[in-house]
Amino acid sequence: MSRNLFGTDGVRGVAGERITAELALGLASAATRLAVPEAGRGPQVLVIRDTRESGEMLEAGIAAGVAAAGGDALLGGVLPTPAAPLLLRRYGLDLAVVLSASHNPYRDNGIKFFGPDGHKLSDRREEEIEAVLEAGARPNAEAIGRVRTLRGTLEDYLRELHTRFVDLDLSGLRVALDCANGAAYRAAPEMFRRLGAEVTAIGVEPDGRNINDGCGSTHIDSLAAAVIAGGHDLGFAFDGDADRVLAVDRRGTVVDGDELIALAALHLRAAGRLAGGGVAVTVMANYGFHHAMRQAGIEVATTPVGDRYVIEELRGRRWVLGGEQSGHIIEMGFSPTGDGIASALLTLEALGGRDLAERDAMEKLPQRLVNVRVDDRDGLLHDRALREAIERESAALEGRGRVLVRPSGTEPVVRVMVEAPSEDEAAAACERLVAALQAVTA
Repeated sequence: MSRNLFGTDGVRGVAGERITAELALGLASAATRLAVPEAGRGPQVLVIRDTRESGEMLEAGIAAGVAAAGGDALLGGVLPTPAAPLLLRRYGLDLAVVLSASHNPYRDNGIKFFGPDGHKLSDRREEEIEAVLEAGARPNAEAIGRVRTLRGTLEDYLRELHTRFVDLDLSGLRVALDCANGAAYRAAPEMFRRLGAEVTAIGVEPDGRNINDGCGSTHIDSLAAAVIAGGHDLGFAFDGDADRVLAVDRRGTVVDGDELIALAALHLRAAGRLAGGGVAVTVMANYGFHHAMRQAGIEVATTPVGDRYVIEELRGRRWVLGGEQSGHIIEMGFSPTGDGIASALLTLEALGGRDLAERDAMEKLPQRLVNVRVDDRDGLLHDRALREAIERESAALEGRGRVLVRPSGTEPVVRVMVEAPSEDEAAAACERLVAALQAVTA
């Protein structure tokens, strides 16, 4: 069957419109019915969320759906998305539901599921959930589950992080953290302090509506200003659900996911921990990343955009490191999903006390990226005039750069990206492509 609800990262949309309490109940009930619990009990389902005001409403819908299907809903409260796979493993649960729209504005929310192995559910399982939902299965009055508050989840998540980075001493490090008024607002500052860092935290006053609002990894200027003003050694910015991170060096220069992955790859290989000798990235990875890895003798696998595709590649090759330019970084030896806090700590581990401003893992090719809001993000790319414009710009940059025009998997936009030897050439080519795209939508 076709996938009508699920996108590349769960079900996402405007809360109260597309993402309703009724939908949450139905999805949770369907997913719980498909879960395979241990004999003698109903499915045990973890439910966590970020700080959006709609989170409590959806949490109630999810809990009702789980209980109606005979499962026990265990409410873990506000936690980073990457806590879900770690807690699934720690508690021996059957399913996790995360309520978050990641880097999107507060009006949006999303529902995504993790299986007992800690991985996001496969496309096939998501199709099965949709099929059960469409069939309209009714609750079983003889097998109604319970709803319980699960206490100590934040501490258990921090304990998992501390176990992984127990040898990382951040004493004397002055670090600024932008927690996006999101799920990391308690966890990130506490973790860095436990490891000895002197922490200045911004974006730690969530009110339900200020998540990602002028802060976090999608508004990195706030962190850059804080780093410079406070004389910090570096800073890290998380997104709303804390599964991605970007860095800022002491000069205020942004360090994106490509550079962080390059640092981690070289570090893990030197430590003998880069299983398979390769790293997986998406088509958005900068050309400079590929060049640096080639020079270092590290194989690179390229996937479509979306951390789920990176993870699939890593699992298929039995590699441990991959990620996206946007800051999703996966170290499979720790967790089967992106973890912004863990990735920030991995960066510091890779630096080994060196200055991030003096990094030399790769040299980036100038890149220009523009998001163009459209009504039909998929159909536009079949337009002949637009395809000819893309081919023309690609030919002009052949051997020197590249062009990528693709629909977003989570937003009604088409992303136009150009890499070229100079900023001016990248900007000019990108401007022409945006104009061609807008001409089609006019």
